[in-house]
Amino acid sequence: MQPQTHFATSRRSLWRDLSPSTVTAGLVAVLVGYGSSAVIIFQAAEAAGASQAQIGSWLWALGIGTGLTSLGLSLRYRMPVLTAWSTPGAALLATSLPGVPMAEAIGAFLFSAALITLCGVTGLFGALVKRIPPTLAAAMLAGVLLRFGIDLFATFETQWPLPLAMLLAYGLGRRFLPRYAIVLVLLTGVAVTATQGQLQLGGIALTPTLPVFTAPSFSLSTLIGVGIPLFVVTMATQNLPGITVLRAAGYPAPSSPLIGWTGATTLALAPFGGFALNLAAISAAVCLGREAHEDPARRYTAGVAAGVGYLTLGIFGATVTALFAAFPAELVMALAGLALLGTIGNGLAGAMAEPEQRDAALVTCLFTASGGTLLGIGAAFWGLLAGMAMLGLHAWRR
Repeated sequence: MQPQTHFATSRRSLWRDLSPSTVTAGLVAVLVGYGSSAVIIFQAAEAAGASQAQIGSWLWALGIGTGLTSLGLSLRYRMPVLTAWSTPGAALLATSLPGVPMAEAIGAFLFSAALITLCGVTGLFGALVKRIPPTLAAAMLAGVLLRFGIDLFATFETQWPLPLAMLLAYGLGRRFLPRYAIVLVLLTGVAVTATQGQLQLGGIALTPTLPVFTAPSFSLSTLIGVGIPLFVVTMATQNLPGITVLRAAGYPAPSSPLIGWTGATTLALAPFGGFALNLAAISAAVCLGREAHEDPARRYTAGVAAGVGYLTLGIFGATVTALFAAFPAELVMALAGLALLGTIGNGLAGAMAEPEQRDAALVTCLFTASGGTLLGIGAAFWGLLAGMAMLGLHAWRR
């Protein structure tokens, strides 16, 4: 029986369908999600001037939101629907939020979430994303992330043994254990740092996190310079691949309800630091293959297990914050760069995919990577606008 008909008509028993392999797949997805991007969230929150309590609140909101949506949507649709926070969105914030008051940043999160919810409720998701050429969306993504890749190699100047060991672990992991490459990089970095006596874990305690509410304020320049690029990055580079991965695995994912629920959950959690929730692609892939379960109809329990795992880590967001605060700056920079290396490569490949659009894509990528502002609006927005203008001029000339 094809998955499309089976999933649509059956109401399955969670306890009967649960298995050790699906639970393991779900927990691995959580580990990959946190290991590859928690450090970038930490950088984004610091860029906004967040205190340690606020950084813990950000991780609390993102963990709770990801857990609730992964758990609820997987049970509702009986397919492994995993959600995540927007890692490219966090990278965008890390470069766009310095100098922006926290209240204005929260306002931009709410604005982006409202746009995402509107796209889901009205069914505009597909039509809206199609308006942005894929090459320019990929170029903007590559431009946003480029600094993290460069920072990886900048750490060689100050402490070369650490990034060298992490880079070697990444290469070996990609060759032999690609699913766990970033986890291996993290463990290697921690081991090298501990050997050098630079890891201070004495004051870390396992304590629940108290969420910190921040009342939003709204600035037109921040809404345009942060809110719109965050919306575009989340929709074009996160939600679109997330839907594609699900459908490619044979699951009839209903895009509008899924997008609507992630947007609505972000609206509720944005005042606590939940900047953007979206459908997962990379971590979701862990739960979509035969490694999770031979029977595709039972793989939804991996999404349930992932949801429980995210909820648990979200509750202890302050502990995760303290853990990353104990890491030296070089470890954090190297880990972020290696975690995003594949995404940067995919972005550059997508940006250069169409020869007639390469000039426009390069303008978008380099403008975005510059990190500059114009009229108080961040580079990502102007990079996308400049690329669209270049495409328009090219079409007019032809």
